[in-house]
Amino acid sequence: MSRIGRMPVDVPNGVQVDIKGSLVSVNGPKGKLERMFSPTISIVLENGQILITRSSDAPAERALHGTTRAVLNNMISGVSAGFQKVLEYEGVGYRAEMNAEKLVLHLGYSHPIEVDPPLGISFAVDAKTRQVFVRGFNKEEVGQTAANIRELRPPEPYHGKGMHYLGEKIRRKPGKSGKAK
Repeated sequence: MSRIGRMPVDVPNGVQVDIKGSLVSVNGPKGKLERMFSPTISIVLENGQILITRSSDAPAERALHGTTRAVLNNMISGVSAGFQKVLEYEGVGYRAEMNAEKLVLHLGYSHPIEVDPPLGISFAVDAKTRQVFVRGFNKEEVGQTAANIRELRPPEPYHGKGMHYLGEKIRRKPGKSGKAK
């Protein structure tokens, strides 16, 4: 049996979980998430914990067992605490600012780029540390939004300019060494 899938998921105070067959709804202080899971995996709420079991040892069900538990855990921690991704920008003249709810990025193009936050996502900017914060309660949405922002100006390998995740290692290349005389 999956080691991850066997572990129960604790439901914290203030989070309501509603299980109707394969449909699981999680409601908490940060928001509400709903997801349909495979009908081969059984999800049960007992004593403030969610237990995930599978009906057989078929490879497809074994693969879904741990994944189902991890997704449920992310849903519960998202509606209770939320998720955050941090992006950094480097480059001469590069800057980020907030215009109401919109994120405005100046990334070396001839025009500023405005990014509207998707539903359930918020942005914050720290100009001193040159960081952009993407926050939300859905882990998949937060990660995809951060990836979309990073894609606007990915880091280049020669000078390291562009947008990158906090702590991301950018593989640097040496430039031309010049002509030998």
